[in-house]
Amino acid sequence: MPHHITRLIEEGEHQQLDFKFEVADSHKIARTLVAFANTDGGRLLIGVKDNGSIAGIRSEEEYYMVEAAAKLYCNPPVHFMVKEWTLNKKTVLEVTVQRSASRPHFAQQQDGAWKAYHRLADQNFIVNRILMRVWKEESKPRGVFLKFTEPEKWLLSYLEEHQSISQPDFASLAGISIRRAETILVKFILLKMIRMEITENHVRFHNSDPPNGFTESK
Repeated sequence: MPHHITRLIEEGEHQQLDFKFEVADSHKIARTLVAFANTDGGRLLIGVKDNGSIAGIRSEEEYYMVEAAAKLYCNPPVHFMVKEWTLNKKTVLEVTVQRSASRPHFAQQQDGAWKAYHRLADQNFIVNRILMRVWKEESKPRGVFLKFTEPEKWLLSYLEEHQSISQPDFASLAGISIRRAETILVKFILLKMIRMEITENHVRFHNSDPPNGFTESK
């Protein structure tokens, strides 16, 4: 029967699994921990190269660098669990992070700035303003008040006829400010009337039918 770590490696990197050859920078590890906590949780395998080959950790200091990343460079701190596995005399650290009820978590950059990250496929992305507002609104006990004016009606009508729209296009075509477009989009996401698709190159909004890729606001 394949070893637990071998089975994980066979999955390849994805939204809930990341490989790290070594921990050389606690700031970079903090980004991954924050991204897991802000999205769906995940596992970080330390001592595994990007191609899936097992190199093993180089020293016990790598655990303490992960601990420093979680406690010092994540705000709020990210809770994690660690298991140590040995395969062919090589040690792999399995760092597990659960999806957090305290999101958003922020990771400190080397310049001192704090940024929130989320996980999409096998990459970490900086959280955009709309997603940040959705998370903050989700944490509030009150409901969402939505008044159907012409821009709201226009957006629903447009998405019935077109595949998607961007925030700037919505603002321009509906004749409203970027800020008002943002507020409408946030409320529609919270009410699950639309979904946000985020890729490395764009952010677009679709009808709420389940996508094959990324859906926010679970």
